[in-house]
Amino acid sequence: MTNNAPRAIVAGHGEFAAGLVSAVEVITGRGHLFQPVAVPELSAAGIEELLRDTMRRTGARVLFTDLQAGSCTMAARRVLRGMPDAVLVSGANLPALLDFAFADDMPVATAAQHAAERGRAAIQSVEGAP
Repeated sequence: MTNNAPRAIVAGHGEFAAGLVSAVEVITGRGHLFQPVAVPELSAAGIEELLRDTMRRTGARVLFTDLQAGSCTMAARRVLRGMPDAVLVSGANLPALLDFAFADDMPVATAAQHAAERGRAAIQSVEGAP
């Protein structure tokens, strides 16, 4: 994988992936680290094939997906079977991707785990002022 190749794939419904990658680019200039993948109207087998082909083409070994039990995540789980060097992070959000974008000094598996922790920590519920 070259320095310009994506380190991770972001997959999701609608424009989820492109939107997150666009936001990473605007905020950090590091959107190139992610390959967005949209899965409109694809079957489960079609999503699996698309993810497998994208991993093969980019060399990326990290997959960020939108929903924990969504079709992208289920396909990603099937793709990652037998790939001990690959990592899936489901429920991805912008804080997770920003964290991953700046973790270029870490192995990708460690960076993905750190990003997942950061993404979880960034979710809050705030009540209105009294």
